[in-house]
Amino acid sequence: MSLITVHVDYRLALSEIKQRIQTTQMRAVLAANNELLSLYWYIGQKIVTLQQAQAWGGAVVEEMAKDLQAEHPGIQGFSRTSLFAMRQFYLFLSPRFTIVPQAVGQLPWGHIRTILAKIKDVDIALFYASACAENGWSRSILDLQIEQDLHLRQGLAPSNFKAVLPAPQSELAQQTLKDPYMFDFLTLSQRAVERDVENQLVSNITRFLLELGKGFAFLGRQYPLEVNNRSYFLDLLFYHTRLKCYVVVELKTGEFKPEYVGKINFYLSAVDDLLRGEGDQPSIGLILCKDKTRLDVEYALRDVNKPIGVSSFITKEIPIDIQTQLPTVAEIEEELAGKL
Repeated sequence: MSLITVHVDYRLALSEIKQRIQTTQMRAVLAANNELLSLYWYIGQKIVTLQQAQAWGGAVVEEMAKDLQAEHPGIQGFSRTSLFAMRQFYLFLSPRFTIVPQAVGQLPWGHIRTILAKIKDVDIALFYASACAENGWSRSILDLQIEQDLHLRQGLAPSNFKAVLPAPQSELAQQTLKDPYMFDFLTLSQRAVERDVENQLVSNITRFLLELGKGFAFLGRQYPLEVNNRSYFLDLLFYHTRLKCYVVVELKTGEFKPEYVGKINFYLSAVDDLLRGEGDQPSIGLILCKDKTRLDVEYALRDVNKPIGVSSFITKEIPIDIQTQLPTVAEIEEELAGKL
């Protein structure tokens, strides 16, 4: 290794050049995608104009697909189905926009077609387009979020954020939470306790983080805190990279009870004293329970000065009669040992 390669000025310059290359590549990809979407918008507009002026109906799409494919045999994307999608693209958004809206312009064409196929309201479509661009969802994840009605759950958890956090931190924190959370990747019996939920959430940490949303960094389960020579354990502890704060999560398999607020309020005070560093925002608490009454939550949070939200969650439950028929871990191990 030469002296040049280890010099701080060289390392800094090299890092800046790499960053510039990456940024330029990303801009080139986005520019190419914007040009492609502008072309699809233009084609859709032309098809609609011809149909309206000449009353040709779907026949014009059929003919145009044949002619474009004959003229450009090596270029994909001009099939009959694709041209109808371009027409739908233009018809869906043109009443509100004269060009491709910015949120939509950041998405690949396949993602846009998924939105067009599943969403009939422009505002809801723009919600998913913005969320997809912000979170970098794959097409399958976008499809999952639409199926699970994310737009009806995002930012709807009851909380006291507006009362105890300054703007815009309060608005950002509120939009971070969902209600309910869809933990349909969990399979729980009706007798499940909090530790069962915790075990399965950690075992499915990738899907758990996906449902929580962008920005959550998992720090640990049963996270230990020492207060006044006593040990306390947080069910789950996260750090949110956008909110710049710790997030304490308490799991409850039953209905919300007001006393849960006192417990998580205590934990938040301890986390702020023991873990919160310079530049960190006040820690946030999230109580996840199987069910809740909104009025009970509002009363419980009304005079609390720590930021706390309460959300319910949905899982797959195994009926008791089926649960009793399933083999235990010991029985499975015994069966496997007998076959070896």
